[in-house]
Amino acid sequence: MKNMTLKNIADAVNGTLHTEGMPSRVSADAAEAEGVVLDSRKVEKGYVFIATRGERVDGHSFIDSVFDAGALGVICEQAPRNPRGAYILVQDSFQALKDVAEFYRKQLDVRVVGITGSVGKTSTKEFVASVLAKGFRVQKTQGNFNNEVGLPLTVLQIRDDCQIAVLEMGISDFGEMHRLGRIARPDVCLITNIGQCHLENLGTRDGILKAKTEIFDYMQPGAQICLNGDDDKLITIKEVQGQVPIFFGGAGSNDIYATHYENRGLIGSRALIHIRHGAGDGGETTFQAEIPLPGEHMLYNALAATAAGVVCGLSAGQIQAGIRDVEPVGGRSNVIRTGRLTLIDDCYNANPVSMKAALDLLSMTDTADGVEGHGRARKVAVLGDMFELGANEAALHSEVGAYAAEKDIDVVICVGKLCKNMYDGAKNVDNSSVVLYYYADKEALLADIDGQIRDGDIVLVKASHGMHFEEIMSLFIPTPK
Repeated sequence: MKNMTLKNIADAVNGTLHTEGMPSRVSADAAEAEGVVLDSRKVEKGYVFIATRGERVDGHSFIDSVFDAGALGVICEQAPRNPRGAYILVQDSFQALKDVAEFYRKQLDVRVVGITGSVGKTSTKEFVASVLAKGFRVQKTQGNFNNEVGLPLTVLQIRDDCQIAVLEMGISDFGEMHRLGRIARPDVCLITNIGQCHLENLGTRDGILKAKTEIFDYMQPGAQICLNGDDDKLITIKEVQGQVPIFFGGAGSNDIYATHYENRGLIGSRALIHIRHGAGDGGETTFQAEIPLPGEHMLYNALAATAAGVVCGLSAGQIQAGIRDVEPVGGRSNVIRTGRLTLIDDCYNANPVSMKAALDLLSMTDTADGVEGHGRARKVAVLGDMFELGANEAALHSEVGAYAAEKDIDVVICVGKLCKNMYDGAKNVDNSSVVLYYYADKEALLADIDGQIRDGDIVLVKASHGMHFEEIMSLFIPTPK
């Protein structure tokens, strides 16, 4: 890791370097760390371990073991009793993690694409990384490591051979994006949309817009900006630090837009994507995008990835290939066929926008997508609470329930305290043919699940992550032998 000596790290984290236990053959001024980790189990020779205090585990208790594993040094809040190597004493290990990542980012000759927004960050990240990989060596955020712990850890995993890093940046309050931005310092800022997530902290969609656009305050000079031009809040951004955004969306007024959209059910969709060349009548390039992941909302991910590809200098052919080759992410509209059921695994997170998009997908599925030999497939939605919606949480759940009741869906199962509002909202829709069930909690549903799900069903499972609906998914998916 370039310039990541113990002395430089100590300076970066404003810590005190102690070398009395350090082997004489190792120089604090010359030896560079091979990696920086929080998990003692991941320590290898030459790594730096950051000892943090968690709710159940105190990393300081593993300091001896990381030196056994060949650690170059340790960052800690409490001095080891018998130091067996170099350590850097700091007041706050989590702050040290952010500080050392910020320092390391400045050492890297790498272009960073920072992705934020209310909905679709992770799936957009996957599309963008897949596209950019057609022309560059790319590293990306693993899973959704997008917060003040995950982002710095992702940055610290970037190596010298990486040309572009695709970083997901998630927040829930004002000021967080500043702290993430200081670390990431993006060369490309991409915002997916301004929805209704984290309203309990951010108040309104205008508050969400303000918090998300804090990403601009730490972007690199001359950074490029890609925004969803179909979003009523983002379209108001005309210029940032002299940079005019590139807008993408379904509408033809955008710089990058789509026509001839064809929903192909669970096998994905296709559309013509148009790339305008400059202002006025500069002409445009068009290509047919084959989008392998299901759901109309995936079109926006493809358009966002096209925008990222354009600003990074890729050809239309490269962008087309990257969209075609994108792979699904577990818990995010991932279609799983078990032989008994067709499952739409979307249980990682939920908000009103993504919930409606998932219901659209389920509604649009062809009953032929069900499992052969079981007659007509039922469309079943298993929906759980949506968290962090603020004072309007009851009304927003009711709105989603009404939306579900109006779709071509056979059964809607609402689970959780907040989902009572979703159940009531669905029940109040006149002339709805949907069959409704309500369970106060996940455990009540699990006790009754065998009676609710039939062989051949197409089943959507969706809720906020805190509902842990992956437990429901595990019941449906056979354990590998």
